[in-house]
Amino acid sequence: MEKRVIALGFFDGVHRGHGALLSLCAQRSSQLGAVPAAFTFDLHPSALIPGKEPVPLLTTPADRSGLMERLYGIREVIVAHYDGRMMKTPWREFVTDYLVRDHGAVHLVVGHDFHFGYKGEGDPQKLRELCAELGIGCDVVPKVEIDGITVSSTHIRSLISQGDMAGALRFLGHPHILTHTVAHGKKLGSTLGFPTVNLTFSSGLLVPAYGVYACKAVFENGDSRMAVTNVGTRPTVQDGDKVTVEGFLLDFDGDLYGQEVRMEFYRYLRAEKKFDSLDALRSEVMRNAQQTREYFARLTG
Repeated sequence: MEKRVIALGFFDGVHRGHGALLSLCAQRSSQLGAVPAAFTFDLHPSALIPGKEPVPLLTTPADRSGLMERLYGIREVIVAHYDGRMMKTPWREFVTDYLVRDHGAVHLVVGHDFHFGYKGEGDPQKLRELCAELGIGCDVVPKVEIDGITVSSTHIRSLISQGDMAGALRFLGHPHILTHTVAHGKKLGSTLGFPTVNLTFSSGLLVPAYGVYACKAVFENGDSRMAVTNVGTRPTVQDGDKVTVEGFLLDFDGDLYGQEVRMEFYRYLRAEKKFDSLDALRSEVMRNAQQTREYFARLTG
C-alpha cells in the first residue's frame, strides 16, 4: 500500500484556512515520499442530527476535490459516506483502522478545532498522543485570520448569502464556484443576442443572493469566457419559483449543452429585477457586460 499524508477536515469551500492544512500536507508528503491526500465526507455531519436543519454547503464533494487538487497539489481525495455507522465510529478506531490500516497514513494534518469520531470525542491533543503512540507524524495547524476575522466556512456562507463575492474571494483565496452540466433553458440568451449556459443548484447547496454577477465560465477543455450571470427566478420571463443560474457568455460562439461548466463568481453587479420588456432587459445586460469587461480588465491590468 502506498504511504499517504492525509489532511483531515470537511473542507467546505476550500478556503484559506483549509489551504494552510493542504499546503502543509503537500510539503510533508514531499519530505516523506508519500502521496498527498485529503479526507472529507460527502455529507455535512449536521445532516444526521435529528431536528436540525442541515448546513447549506458552499461546494459539492466534486468541487471540493477539484479545488484541493488544482490549488494545493492534493493527489487523492478520500470522500467517505457519512452515515450512522461512520457517525458512531470511535475516534481511536477511525485513526488506527480507517486512516492507518486501510489508507496507509504515515502523517496526519488537522486544524486547531478539529473534532472527530463518536460524539466528536477525538480532538487535536488526543490525536497527537495517539499518533506518537503509533509512530506516525501529526501537525496541528493554528487558525488563519484576515483583518482579525477567523477564516471559516460559516463566515464565507454569510458573505455569499449577501452577494458579497468580493469578500468571499478574499477569505476563500479563489472565486466561489458552481459546477454543473449545462441544461436547455428558455433560449433567452439567443433572444438577447448572447449564447447562454443554464445551470442548477444541487440539493443542499447554498444559493447566493439573487442578482447579477460578473463571472468567468470555465469549460471542460479548460477554455474560459467572461459571463454576466443571473442567479434567481428570472422574473422578466416568468420562470415561476425555480431558481436557476443563467450565464450570458461574452465573445463565445458554440454549443455547450451536456458539457460540465464551472461558473466562477467574482463580483455582484446588481439585484435581480423585473423589466418591462425584453428590450429593456437586453439594454441592461449590455450594460452589465461592459461592467464585467471593465472588472476583468482591472483584475489583469
